[in-house]
Amino acid sequence: MTLIKRVSQHFDDSAEIKLQSKKVMAKPIVEAAQAMVKCLLHDGKILACGNGGSAGDAQHFAAELINRFEVERPGLPAISLATDSSVLTSIANDYDYKQIFSKQVRALGMEGDVLLAISTSGNSPNVMDAITAAHERNMVVVALTGREGGKMAAMLKPTDFHLCVPAQRTARVQEVHLLTLHCLCDVIDHVLLGGEDA
Repeated sequence: MTLIKRVSQHFDDSAEIKLQSKKVMAKPIVEAAQAMVKCLLHDGKILACGNGGSAGDAQHFAAELINRFEVERPGLPAISLATDSSVLTSIANDYDYKQIFSKQVRALGMEGDVLLAISTSGNSPNVMDAITAAHERNMVVVALTGREGGKMAAMLKPTDFHLCVPAQRTARVQEVHLLTLHCLCDVIDHVLLGGEDA
């Protein structure tokens, strides 16, 4: 296989999994976005967490809400729990790396807030701990996973939302995660600015 064919295959595979994901994820994405809108309209906030590339996604999502996505609007309250190096390293050093998100959720999360928990495998221990903490605070959880959802899938309550990419390869899951985050931002903006809500 030439390098051009190799790169072309990545484009083909990405397009194919996105089309497959559309069939199973469009409705849950809308429902999760509506839950986020409800949170924001009741003066709540969205906390987001993940590791590695998923940490980048959490940061990206918070930036799109606080600043803007594609249209002008007031900033919306969102916090990435993966960005404060002093908080992260102090928790990891004094307690355990597994608690780097859950301690922040317990400190910052309030009833009615939303936790966006991102893990391509669905098995990240610190993200799972954050879900437990969010449930303790009566927060809604939006879990963004891949494969079969991992252990996170079994942790979710009926009032939570599971956005699971039907793919095995981490790269493909991450690509659909980014698209999903943009869909969430678009629906949030559309509903808040007076568009239809279903």
